Amino acid sequence: QVQLVESGGGLVQAGGSLRLSCAASGRTFSSYTMGWFRQAPGKEREFVSTISRTSITYYADSVKGRFTISRDNAKNTVYLQMNSLKPEDTAVYYCAAAVRLTITTMANSYNYWGQGTQVTVSS
Repeated sequence: QVQLVESGGGLVQAGGSLRLSCAASGRTFSSYTMGWFRQAPGKEREFVSTISRTSITYYADSVKGRFTISRDNAKNTVYLQMNSLKPEDTAVYYCAAAVRLTITTMANSYNYWGQGTQVTVSS
């Protein structure tokens, strides 16, 4: 079992930055593909970014060039640096872990999920 705890959300003005963190329990963190998803009110959960155990990354077009995903296997933590935030980035952001070698954008490929952290971007 893996437990994921997100932190770093909050309220920020458009154009600002936030860094989300996701701390994972367990000794096999380095073997997981990790991902970030988000869900805005009234919308379906959508893919944001993913990083493989070898730090191969992939981003949704909507965040490419603004968000950066990274991981620190020594700290069992994955990060999402969010810059140039827009009001449309407002959502609950979820961290997820997948027991697989390759990156994936599909939510149903992820085995473990955090409880989410709210990000609100004001205009």
